[in-house]
Order: sequence, then C-alpha cells, then structure tokens
Amino acid sequence: MTLPWWRPDRLATRRANLAARARMLGAVRDFFAAAGYLEVDTPALQVSPGLEPHLTAFATMLHDPEDGGARPRYLHTSPEFAMKKLVAGGLPRIWQLAHVYRDGERSATHHPEFAMLEWYRAGAGYQDLMAELEALLRVVQGASGSAALRWRGHSADAREPWQHLTVAEAFQCHAGIDLLSTAPEPARPDAALLAAAAAGIGVAPHPGDDWETLFFRIFLERIEPHLGIAAPTILYDYPLALAALARPKPDDPRLAERFELYVGGLEIANAFGELTDPVEQRRRFIADQARKQALYGETYPIDEDFLAALDHGLPECAGIALGFDRLVMLATGADHIEEVLWAPVR
Repeated sequence: MTLPWWRPDRLATRRANLAARARMLGAVRDFFAAAGYLEVDTPALQVSPGLEPHLTAFATMLHDPEDGGARPRYLHTSPEFAMKKLVAGGLPRIWQLAHVYRDGERSATHHPEFAMLEWYRAGAGYQDLMAELEALLRVVQGASGSAALRWRGHSADAREPWQHLTVAEAFQCHAGIDLLSTAPEPARPDAALLAAAAAGIGVAPHPGDDWETLFFRIFLERIEPHLGIAAPTILYDYPLALAALARPKPDDPRLAERFELYVGGLEIANAFGELTDPVEQRRRFIADQARKQALYGETYPIDEDFLAALDHGLPECAGIALGFDRLVMLATGADHIEEVLWAPVR
C-alpha cells in the first residue's frame, strides 16, 4: 500500500525540490516587479474553460441565491481569457501564477491541477517575449541553485546562447519534409500532401488522418526529441493552420506569430503575438468547437464576453503560458511532476 503523501518520511524526499520551488517563485516575483508588471489573480470558474479541442475540462454548476438560477461553469484550463480582458481594460503588463485544471491528464509531466505562469504585455510582439523569457529563465535557474536544466539524461544551461528554429526549419532539418509545401492554401492545408511526405520518411499515415494529426505524429516522433538539447530551443513561426489564438504574421501570411519553448525534448511554454480581431477569433472558435465535437462528441461554449473585450479593443500585445511545475522539474532534476508538488490531487 502506498503511504500518504503527507507522511514525514515521504514529504522529506520532496523537501529539497520544494525549497527550490519556493526560491524560484520568489525570483519570478522579483523579476516581474522589476520589469513593471502587476501581479493579478483571476477566478478559476469561467463560462468557457478554453476551446483547445484536445483538452477536457472539469464542469460544475453555479447556483445563484439572488435569482435562483443554476448556470454551467468550468474550471479554466488557462487564465488566458480573463487576463486578456484585463489588458483590454487598460492594464499594460500583467502576470499571475494560476492553478489550472485539465481532466484525464496524469503522467510524469501531467497532473489534473497544475501551476501555469502566464503573462501579457501590451505594445509588445512575440519577439519581445522571446527575449523576456530568456532573461526570466536565466534568473530562475540561478535561484534554483542548479547549474543547468535537466530532463531524461539531457541538460540545457539557460545561461548559454539559446537556439531559435522555425517550425519549417525543424521539419526540414529533422524529418526532411518541406512542411509549407503541404499547405498551398495556408488556412486549409492538404492532408494528402503531408501523408505522402510522412510515408516517405517511414511515418505511416492512418486512415482518416487530417493534416493536424499527421503534423503532430511526425513532430512527436522525429522532431521533438531533438529540441532543447544542450541549450533551450525556441521553436517559432507555426503554420497558420496551427495559429490557435495567435495572429497571422504580417510579412508572411502562411505563418502565425506563435512560439514554444523546449528543454531536453520537453515543451514548457507556449506564446502568441495575440490575435485582436474578434471576427477571426470567432471563426477560429467555431472551427475548434466543430473539431472537438467530431473527435470527442462534446464541446464547450464560447466566452462571448471575451469576444466583446476584443471588439472593445484589445491593444497589440503578446502573451505566454509556462508550465511552472515542469520548470521546477527541470531545475531540480525530478523525474515526475509529483516530486515538485506540495500536495498531489488524488
């Protein structure tokens, strides 16, 4: 029988990791304070938990004693919508460490409830956040007391020069695939073209695979393991079809202003030059709902108040979400996320 997590002998095995976690959080607070950011705290209960098709949210009911109504609500999968509303309301630089919730997720690097470090900066582009992310990780690694970030036999020193690689360059370098040629219409990439390219490198397509499914199969098998080795890797300029909430790149409409951070083959951050067009955002939300319905037989509502905030005027801005627990794992050399949590969800 597994002993309770709070037993002194079990807690003692995590004490050093948790002490490092506390130091790292203190360094994060100091970093953002020095950069002129305001720490905010938005509610976990939301009308929409986020519309990423592959995420499953926790649902509940909100019972209002004033009108007797019962309204469906969800625990957010990210504080993104609420934080962008604050930016639309006039707050230029904000950050928070939010607890977020995703059902059906439990592994060495996933937990049903985890900590998301998220920040938004008005008047900035995604390139600005790349530089800010590098500066933050150098400070946080130093606060952890670690000489490098470590994951599954790989180490990457955040103080060394980082690698910057476009998604197209990564596919060409590690898979020998001209990715953009498989999307002659950027918003409607051609699954057949990518399937042929995948078969050519020995990644077998499955019947009914769409372009996005093929993209991630190739990515997970051939590309991700090579990212963030020796130094952190910023993977940027995603194909437009994978824009999520990022805006199209003005000088190349085939691409979106999106980047992710990898260390030792592990993804720990996702960032956007934020989409501010409410019409395009609604179109993407509807497409995400349709995809989720087709894949899983369910969907979540659109946050109309979020679209109203975009319509009111979300300024040009960039935002990023970083898995704080994963960062603590990398800094402490932990093999499992529960080794860096104060208390696990059971």
